[in-house]
Amino acid sequence: MFKPTQNIDVAFRAMRLMMIVVVIGSLLVSGYAIYTNHILSVSAQDKVYVLHNGRAVEVFASTRREHIGVEARDHVARFHELFFSLDPDEQAINATMKRALYLADESAKRQYDDLIETGYIAGVISGNISQQIMIDSVQMTEVSEPYSFMCFATLKILRSTSIVTRNLITTGRLRTVARTTHNPHGFIIEKWETIENKDLKIEER
Repeated sequence: MFKPTQNIDVAFRAMRLMMIVVVIGSLLVSGYAIYTNHILSVSAQDKVYVLHNGRAVEVFASTRREHIGVEARDHVARFHELFFSLDPDEQAINATMKRALYLADESAKRQYDDLIETGYIAGVISGNISQQIMIDSVQMTEVSEPYSFMCFATLKILRSTSIVTRNLITTGRLRTVARTTHNPHGFIIEKWETIENKDLKIEER
């Protein structure tokens, strides 16, 4: 008369054991899945894919410190290209100067105001003068912030009767700021000044 009861007890123990095994197995599988997902997400953060000519190309993330010299030199070069590239169009000058002044502090604004007050900008517009800049090199120290720099460039001023070539040397320093649409490199040029801007040659046209 105890045999059915014993069979039920054995079946219950077997079922309980099976449930324990299933629960432990599920926990192990879930733990492994979570761990694997974490590893994959961490590795994925170091990879960026960009679309180039219809193909996804993998690029790798790096710290700012690794490329600070390249970014800083490009920031300085870009500022000078915007500030010194002039065409005889008031709207074009205002647009490029506005973009340039996002990259520097009030020292650049003062120089721009001086160009306006001395009539240089008005002369460019009225005389149909174009000014082009070619960056020769940007030398800078990357030891500690603020980073000092010197920019060596050549200016070409195209008039209707002549082409004037000038040697341009400027100096200043860079301070790190937040990256924005207007300032993608995340630097501000401070204490910017022109230390040389002299004629090298004048060619008749």
